[in-house]
Parts: sequence; structure tokens; C-alpha cells
Amino acid sequence: MGRSIYVAAAVALVLMCCSGLCLGVERLGVRECEELGFTGLALCSDCNALAEFVKDQELVDDCHKCCTEDSDDSISKLTFSGAIIEVCMRKLVFYPEVVGFIEEDKDDFPYVEARYVYGSPPKLIMLDDKGDQKETIRIDNWKREHIQQFLKEKVKPAKSDS
Repeated sequence: MGRSIYVAAAVALVLMCCSGLCLGVERLGVRECEELGFTGLALCSDCNALAEFVKDQELVDDCHKCCTEDSDDSISKLTFSGAIIEVCMRKLVFYPEVVGFIEEDKDDFPYVEARYVYGSPPKLIMLDDKGDQKETIRIDNWKREHIQQFLKEKVKPAKSDS
């Protein structure tokens, strides 16, 4: 009986370490991550890329609380065929960087569509080659140049047979 307690304690310790608790990394639930705007942004390498574009340590820390470790580095090279930048028209006044991108830079990205949805916070909806939604990334605090750089690196339009 005494040995089973040690075994149970060892198993609990291993499970805690695997979940990141031993490393001091707090993990958040799916709902909490969605509320923070990390819907679909699952790989920690994406958080590292985010850190290069957005110099907001709290945002990057939140990303790391919602990500999973990459099992293969090639996954971090994941690209999409298109994107939708979605925002509420009434909230645009609060997001001058997003407005600047839509008004002045969007035409440089023919595979990006602007969509106005009532109540929607600014976000990028990443699309696969069939036009299906694959990831949603909140861009509330992104600078215009960060949006540009992210799209240049993550969106590679499919070749059309025209």
C-alpha cells in the first residue's frame, strides 16, 4: 500500500511536468485562449514569430500560455492561400493601424479581403486553398507593418490556372 502512494505521486509529478506546471508555464483553457484572441494559433513557433512582429511581451506571454509545442519544425512554415481581415465598422475609429492597412496597404495583397461584421474585433481569418477558414488571429494591438509582414510570410496564394 505504501509503495502505491509513491507510484501515484510520481505519476502526478510526471503529468504536472508534461502539462508545463513544473516549468512555471501557466496553461489556459480553450475558452480563455479564444477570449484572448488565440483561436487556432496553436503552435509555440507561431508565438515566437509573433514576438518578432509585436513587441508586446504580455501578448506574447499569453500566446505561450495557449500554444502547444511543435513536434516538427516544418510545421512552423505553415502557410495559407488567403486571408480575410474582419472588423466592425463602428469600432474602426479605435484601430487606426488596421484602418491604415485597409485603406492604404490592402491593395498590395490581392488575396486579402476586408469584411465588416457588426461587433467583430479586428482579426485575420486565415484561409486554405479551398477558401475554408483554418485560423483566426486577433490583431487588436498590431501595428500596420506587423500585419504586412505577417501576411507576406504566412500567405502564399495558390497558383490559378488562368
